[in-house]
Amino acid sequence: MQFQQLQYFVAVAETRHFTRAADLVHVAQPSLSQQIKALERELGADLFLRARGNITLTDAGEALLPLARRILADADTARHEVQELVQLRSGRVRLGATPSLCTGLLPDVLRAFHDRYPGIRLMIEEGGSHDLVRELARGALDLALVVLPLPTPSPALTTVELLREDLVVVSSPDAPRPGDGRRTVRIADLEGERLVMFRHGYDLRELTVAACRAEGFEPDFAVEGGEMDAVLGFVRAGLGLAVVPRMVAARSGRGLRVTPLTRPGLHRTIALAHRSDVAPPRAARELQRMLLER
Repeated sequence: MQFQQLQYFVAVAETRHFTRAADLVHVAQPSLSQQIKALERELGADLFLRARGNITLTDAGEALLPLARRILADADTARHEVQELVQLRSGRVRLGATPSLCTGLLPDVLRAFHDRYPGIRLMIEEGGSHDLVRELARGALDLALVVLPLPTPSPALTTVELLREDLVVVSSPDAPRPGDGRRTVRIADLEGERLVMFRHGYDLRELTVAACRAEGFEPDFAVEGGEMDAVLGFVRAGLGLAVVPRMVAARSGRGLRVTPLTRPGLHRTIALAHRSDVAPPRAARELQRMLLER
């Protein structure tokens, strides 16, 4: 049974005339008649009683008509929904990002995307780069913002560098200035300072600890194990210093003193990643374009 045959059958049933039905579906009348006969042969039953000047449905035709109409309506609905998705009026984007990027980079970009495509659902998953790479690989995400280099490089992923961001030191305004009050702080100046440290698996934790060890000392943790909001809250409360991305510090509002790191300082490279073997959906590609053009 072919979709086209059902279209022809419904047209004849509604017009009760083969020639008018053929005009309605824009096909030659002999072709329409042949397709109706082929449908009847496949079903093993006549669908129409053909008397001169009078076309009526048989019992088999009466039984088929509501089913055929429903099939055609479902196909039209499917076509409409796919067209809306293609035209970015509906659908979803599954985006993974590290918590610091959710705080610093994403709010403005997602606001612009939502304003342009209000029908697209944005589904955000926070996690470390290692977790996000795993979720991308198993198809649970369309795109992910990750920190380079990846903990376990994967040839199955395509990464495009998005930005290189400075890290800064944040502290409570009520606490003594780090680095003896200088306008910039060296990593070596963090020796002996109490740090508020992120949980294990957090990209910023690994970067900060590695930088301290490169200067020949182990960092001293006042508090450890938090996510970004918790770390900033502990710093505001005067529990210690933290090393965070500049964008996060800029968005954090009052209650924090921001001190740049002395050059060359610390940086992190942010990349946009997706699977190499599967093209992201149209809506995800549009978000990808907006992130790259930000």
